[in-house]
Amino acid sequence: VQLAESGGGLVQAGETLRLSCAASGNIVGINAMGWYRQAPGKQRELVAHITSAGSTNYADSVKGRFTISGDNVKKTVDLQMNSLKPEDTAVYYCYTRLFGRDYWGKGTLVTVSS
Repeated sequence: VQLAESGGGLVQAGETLRLSCAASGNIVGINAMGWYRQAPGKQRELVAHITSAGSTNYADSVKGRFTISGDNVKKTVDLQMNSLKPEDTAVYYCYTRLFGRDYWGKGTLVTVSS
């Protein structure tokens, strides 16, 4: 399984970005995908997660600002990020788990200036 992210960049506080991730390879069994992020000097943390049934969960810090969506057939997942804050600056990683193994994308950098 390979995960490829796109959509990162440099924005000002209050602006929006949309991240996208597409899975490829042996993806038939994927039933959930998500986004994590890692800021400099901090641990990687869950941002948002979505299951094939459409169930979602979010980190408290992004609730009401970020929205995760996915295509269960194409095995893609997007993260719409609104009202971005400088503390959202991080490398964002697409994630999935298949048959007990974790898969990660290479990450895409999001930088929010104040």
